[in-house]
Amino acid sequence: MKVTSFKPKSVHPLHAMWLFILGVAFVLAQTIAASAQSRPSTFADLAEKVSPSVVNITTSTNVATTSTQPGPVVPDGSPFEDFFRDFMDRNGQGGGDGQSPRRSQALGSGFVISEDGFIVTNNHVIQGADEILIEFFEGFELQAELIGTDPTTDLALLKVESDKPLKFVNFGDSEESRVGDWVMAMGNPLGQGFSVSAGIVSARGRALSGSYDDFIQTDAAINRGNSGGPLFNMNGDVIGVNTAILSPNGGSIGIGFAMSSRVAENVIAQLRDFGETRRGWLGVRIQDVTEDLVEGLGLEEVRGALVTDVPEGPALEAGMEAGDVILSFDGAEVDDTRGLVRKVGETTIGKEVRVLVFRDGETETLLVTLGRREDGDAAVPASIETEEPTIEELMGLTVSDMTDELREQLGLADDADGLVVAEVAEDSEAYEKGLRAGDLIIEAGQEKVSSVGDLTTRIEDARDGGRKSILLLVRRAGDPRFVALTLDES
Repeated sequence: MKVTSFKPKSVHPLHAMWLFILGVAFVLAQTIAASAQSRPSTFADLAEKVSPSVVNITTSTNVATTSTQPGPVVPDGSPFEDFFRDFMDRNGQGGGDGQSPRRSQALGSGFVISEDGFIVTNNHVIQGADEILIEFFEGFELQAELIGTDPTTDLALLKVESDKPLKFVNFGDSEESRVGDWVMAMGNPLGQGFSVSAGIVSARGRALSGSYDDFIQTDAAINRGNSGGPLFNMNGDVIGVNTAILSPNGGSIGIGFAMSSRVAENVIAQLRDFGETRRGWLGVRIQDVTEDLVEGLGLEEVRGALVTDVPEGPALEAGMEAGDVILSFDGAEVDDTRGLVRKVGETTIGKEVRVLVFRDGETETLLVTLGRREDGDAAVPASIETEEPTIEELMGLTVSDMTDELREQLGLADDADGLVVAEVAEDSEAYEKGLRAGDLIIEAGQEKVSSVGDLTTRIEDARDGGRKSILLLVRRAGDPRFVALTLDES
């Protein structure tokens, strides 16, 4: 083979620049095209793939009604009864006395998570039901058994027995979903049968009514009857359980909420294993650290969970005290109370965890062996004896020493102690921050007060220490909270 050498022609600089620009434009065009391809041209393939695992749920209940007032299908107390209640089968008539039992039906949705017949739905869909009937996409029906419920997150687990393996879907990782991602909802809206709607993730981390809430907000159409159905990502994994809508008229306005799979998967696993939830319990009452509390606590930033009360329980046994600020739990930083509650609830019962607290200007690590939240006792308020009553006006508050008469008037225990707020000036900072007559001041400057003299001493100590505010621990109807009040310049 003969090889002929050649010398390439030189390229004019202007031509080289244009070639470079064209190359960049070509790369950008390819990038834009790839991005456009991420938007699905159709949801048909996804819908076809997951439909056999989505079910319609019909519940039947015996209810006593009058001829003029039918009873509710969803029992009172359901966390989302205002969002989802579907009344069906109203053909029953009352007897001669105007009242007789009849069968009432409600509709909802769910999805199969195992080939042996475990089905996820909402608690309010099946609550109080005598019979639960599952209708599958292929057209057959099976009776379901209730395995367990968790009213706190409004989740429930059912079980059906089938002669053949059932098609199922898997939970996905809701933490990987981003605002703007495409999602698809499936269910039984308004009792119309299997239906699909699509939209995007509008927001994440929404809370509606509970301490363990972690809702995905979506504009995919969710209506009555969609409750308990799945919210899918584009891989066909369930990243949420459709639970609630925000609507002035009961219909979808593009604001729907699905409990994230991060929460749902853990709850369903517990219901499957134990028939009930088993959440970790720290045993404290807490409130968020706010900007006006930082100076009074001696913190450098607005972060953590402020302990307002430590009743009998794991935290008390570990040496935790009211006024401690929890900065980290089991190696994870604590930003606020909501994050702490969720983290504790997801931690194994009986586990010994390290809890970093801020106390008296220093940090301290406590070892706490978690109890079970469901077994936790109500908080027991602390108490100290008091003597002679004194009344004084301080920082917009008229405060009085405790007396037996005041204990009786306020319905307090015989040994209840603290200072009684007799009056609050309406133009004061104390009134603006929610203090009212009848409140009890238990601590000032993170030290207990049992007389007006104690309070004035704490105020003077705070001034001498160069503080601009003083931290008060206040109880109302047994519930404690911290309030920071600005000190006068005097």
